[in-house]
Amino acid sequence: MALKLIDATEARTGATIMVEGVACVVKSNDMSKTGKHGHAKCRIEAVGMISDQKKVFVIPGHDRLEVPLVEKRKGQVLSIGDKVSIMDLENFETLELSCPEEIKSELETNSNVEYWDIEGVKVIKRKI
Repeated sequence: MALKLIDATEARTGATIMVEGVACVVKSNDMSKTGKHGHAKCRIEAVGMISDQKKVFVIPGHDRLEVPLVEKRKGQVLSIGDKVSIMDLENFETLELSCPEEIKSELETNSNVEYWDIEGVKVIKRKI
């Protein structure tokens, strides 16, 4: 559930938006000028925050885009297996999260990590 809406012309590089139900980071936003009777068009290139999938689309500049709720939290690694078991450092909740291989190789038991809650999907982003 997005809490904020922005115009397509306000989607700057680095902003987060929802594209087809997927949270993405804007990599570029090319705006065309308006015609005599037309509207400005925005060609937006975005990359998924979870899947790293590239999305390119063109929409009118006055269309509204949803901004996803991204919550950054800290946790402590309890165990490492197929999934990484972590404990949230604020509310002591235990979570089983999948982790990218490049981050998993750096982790060890009792190390701290930063994980993001992106619209209900939790992902480990980096070791602290």
